[in-house]
Amino acid sequence: MLKVGLVSLGCAKNLVDSENILGLLKHDGYIITPSIEDSDIIIVNTCGFIDSSKKESIETIFEMLSYNKKVVVTGCLAQRYEGELRKEIPEVTFIPIHDYDKFNELFKRVDKDLKNNGGLDDHYRIISTGNYSAYLKIGEGCDNCCSYCAIPLIRGHFVSRPYNEIIEEANSLADSGIKEVIVLEQDTTKYGIDLKEKVNIVDLLNGLLKIEKLDYIRLLYLYPDEISDELIDLIAKEKKLTPYFDIPIQHSETSILKAMNRRGDKELLRQLFNKIKSKVPNAILRTTVMVGFPGETEEDVDNLIKFMEEVEFDHLGAFTYSREEGTKSFEFKNQINEKNKKKRLERVMHAQQRISYKRNKQHIGEIMEGLVVGKEKGQYLLRSYWNAPDDVDGKIYFSSNKDLKEGEKVKVKIDSAFVYDLQGELVE
Repeated sequence: MLKVGLVSLGCAKNLVDSENILGLLKHDGYIITPSIEDSDIIIVNTCGFIDSSKKESIETIFEMLSYNKKVVVTGCLAQRYEGELRKEIPEVTFIPIHDYDKFNELFKRVDKDLKNNGGLDDHYRIISTGNYSAYLKIGEGCDNCCSYCAIPLIRGHFVSRPYNEIIEEANSLADSGIKEVIVLEQDTTKYGIDLKEKVNIVDLLNGLLKIEKLDYIRLLYLYPDEISDELIDLIAKEKKLTPYFDIPIQHSETSILKAMNRRGDKELLRQLFNKIKSKVPNAILRTTVMVGFPGETEEDVDNLIKFMEEVEFDHLGAFTYSREEGTKSFEFKNQINEKNKKKRLERVMHAQQRISYKRNKQHIGEIMEGLVVGKEKGQYLLRSYWNAPDDVDGKIYFSSNKDLKEGEKVKVKIDSAFVYDLQGELVE
């Protein structure tokens, strides 16, 4: 039987698609291999969000073609630029996102012997994040239409997965040994708004909380003005829900937020973070900010840094504005040159390093419970409520006098803190 290898680029949502692709092909009888050199067919699941991710995707496609194997390209780049890519790279088979429901029919272009029809199905999904942790995607697309963002152009309008379908998958994951699920969508707080049955993200979390075999449930991608008191109160009350608030704000200044077509303003953000801190004293705050948006001034960046220092985010990712064709901001005046964008990015990241180090030192002496997620530099790695599994946050290293297995629940006492990471030792 033919062997299939896959390279997954981009976000965690794309990774779930990759897992479903591999699961479908394994169900069809293919051998899934981690070795690209050993593959008969190579799949590249691409990202096409911003310039840097598009460049990485293109470079990866050509790298895979150098192996002289059949290459299939899926994902956001295939969705966004299918027509142009077919002309430029005719030797590649493209399966864009909107064709995932007929994946096998298109895959027959590289394997005429494939007899099955049909598309991606989470029942066949192969979990690639260990036998203890998995992402749980609760929908697709986005309706926020931020002026800089191409996601609605690529992934389409927001569509929630049916409640029962999500609960069924979560139960299946728990039965297979998964202890932690990470709930995600482009905007998880919007869940259920389009469903006939009246359910929202709080209803969904309450359903997941009933699954006894799950130890931890984490939410990612919360939109600021959709975070209800009910949601905050639930996270404060339920131990299974990690007190982890991933809230991409993109900027602090009201004028910039308005130009970005982001709902809410600086005062809403200030009140939200104060409320979370008040109701959830051990809350971990993570955000994402953008610098160099058209019309942004140096004063705006100064104020953004002041806001970061006021809120004291535990984790912060920053990136420079990417001018994307098809988005509203592509036509905006007062575009900022790359040199100034990079300078502003450096300022923001230097400020966050100081904030992060200050926050991390406050965890010294704390005993954190969590899962063993591997080894690195001769030490074990812990995932606690403090850090998500998507490589955005820092790492928790710890020593142990006994051998531990991945997925084992342990307690670690933090004894050292660094700019991004924590260090501790196993509590026997």
